Amino acid sequence: MTITGYEAKDLFSWLENREDFLLLDVRSAKDFERFKVEGPYPFDMINVSYYDFMEIEEEAVARIPRDRKIRIVCSKEGSAKYVAEILEKHGYQDVRYLAGGIKTWGNLLVPRLVNPGMGYELYQFIRPGKASCSYALLAGGEIMLFDPSRNVDFYLDFAREKGARIIKTFETHLQADYIAGSRMIAEKTGALFLANENDFKGSKNNYIPLRDGEIHTFAAGGPGVRVLFTPGHTPGSTSFIVDEKFMLSGDMVFIKSIGRPDLGGKAVEWAGLLFDSMRMVQELDHDLVVLPGHFLSWDEADDRLIFACTLGEAIERNRDIYSIDNLDDFVEFIQANMRPQPEEYATIRMVNANLKQVDDEEQEVLDLGKNECAASAYAKAQAAKEAA
Repeated sequence: MTITGYEAKDLFSWLENREDFLLLDVRSAKDFERFKVEGPYPFDMINVSYYDFMEIEEEAVARIPRDRKIRIVCSKEGSAKYVAEILEKHGYQDVRYLAGGIKTWGNLLVPRLVNPGMGYELYQFIRPGKASCSYALLAGGEIMLFDPSRNVDFYLDFAREKGARIIKTFETHLQADYIAGSRMIAEKTGALFLANENDFKGSKNNYIPLRDGEIHTFAAGGPGVRVLFTPGHTPGSTSFIVDEKFMLSGDMVFIKSIGRPDLGGKAVEWAGLLFDSMRMVQELDHDLVVLPGHFLSWDEADDRLIFACTLGEAIERNRDIYSIDNLDDFVEFIQANMRPQPEEYATIRMVNANLKQVDDEEQEVLDLGKNECAASAYAKAQAAKEAA
């Protein structure tokens, strides 16, 4: 039997369709706990280290059921392929390995059409490995991108498939949790790179500053995109209102939280900005459909596996946060829910500001793992659970 690989998109398809298989992660327990595959529905997964297969082969093999399809994942592909060969030697019949390793899962983007049947197309690109979302707005053969990841080829391929040209790429803020793609996309396509100077003025990016309230349009008509400054997660945090129907909220409004204001080391100062933005957001049309930059878990997705809800629903779901009516209590809430940010966030900010250059391999390492951008009681509870 020839052992074959599979791709990250295959893995997501199996998870989405609830296919029966066992995912065997052969990385170290430390790497497994830091970042593991998560899907929209429950599935079977175990962690048995590659080193166990090397050193105590019989015991390691005995932990793997023989009546299941086995799909193996490791850091870079080689270890998974090695374990697949061991399992084949022991008589396992349906064994495959993730080509390219866990990084391919971390970079995977899953497109979802948010607004079928309308005169333009709005896509949510779900990044399961990062619990984040980027967006594309398509009208009249032109595309605007919002918060693209470093998987630049995906966006270029998407544009080619649509027969459209990328004209603008927007950043909702200076990202800390992943390496952004706007600068690279602008360099490759000639698209305009637009961002809020309250985050980007010290950077070395060739960007155009956004203006609060300005409206961006397509050459041949289509929906308008209104810029709405919503500072707090960062001083330059920006939301985009598409066609006065959709709110691309970045890290301001989440479905089950809000964006944490402490990642820049100025929790109290930025909490004041966030408090004002929260009050302002509550005055917006509650029928706006919120399309967030991140999600906490797959239970936030709807039945189409799209992360969206109305602004009114988001406010109601987070009533314990939005009902705080004075700044002192809000600052107390933020401080009670603060937890250390990942060490790599400081480096990622420097990379996104174009103030530090790192090679592709280091970018892969920096970019791996779920985001830590939400400020919520959920985060505090999770930290307590992990400590216990």
